[in-house]
Amino acid sequence: MRSTAHPSPPATAAEARLLLVEDDEVIRNTVRMLLERYGFTVSTAHDGLTGLEMFRETDPDLLLLDVMLPDLDGIGLCRRVRELSLAPILMMSARGDALDVVAGLEAGADDYVVKPCESAVLVARIRSLLRRASFTPALAGAGAGNGGQTESAVLAFGDLTVDTRGMEVRRAGEVVALTPTELRMLLEFAGSPGVVLERRTLLSRVWDHAWHGDTRVVDLHVQRLRAKIGADRIETVRGFGYKLRR
Repeated sequence: MRSTAHPSPPATAAEARLLLVEDDEVIRNTVRMLLERYGFTVSTAHDGLTGLEMFRETDPDLLLLDVMLPDLDGIGLCRRVRELSLAPILMMSARGDALDVVAGLEAGADDYVVKPCESAVLVARIRSLLRRASFTPALAGAGAGNGGQTESAVLAFGDLTVDTRGMEVRRAGEVVALTPTELRMLLEFAGSPGVVLERRTLLSRVWDHAWHGDTRVVDLHVQRLRAKIGADRIETVRGFGYKLRR
């Protein structure tokens, strides 16, 4: 189980193991066959409790789940999984209802799609999440003059430190467990401290969306990040976006 360690996802779709939790048999089988055609290995569950047990047993690279599930709904399942793992979570909402979206993101989901969803969009979102989970920032200076050894690039912002080489975040000396999406967002802020980043800029850089989707996903992740690194560390600039305090 990944617990608080950052996931090490596969390099290719053929190596990626997905868990799909969907109670509608037709949708479940259709989505499974679609994803398998794209090279993913897909396990399925028909309800939330079964999905939770399968997640514990199989430790998938990504969880794809519906909001409306019997026994344990998608929101509850998302919360339970977040207690166990930092693996990417993509939620599916049949209605695209604002409350569903907000609840899912607050529970720990990384992204969401509205059903019915075009196959190309769904696959693109999954690939984006897997890339994000394996993201390593490109750092200048490959250790020239020190025998090829590299040093940690540790950025400090008050009691917050970000080790961009070791991919570790600490607050007041304590390790902060961030999901890949939260870490990617923090790295964007840390790379431009004091600079306002617009919501659509963050959506494009962090979520890798080819289209400019709903910016609520950005706002909810900023809230989650603030809860972990300090509410006053990320400042809201009304009408523009957010910036990391130096």
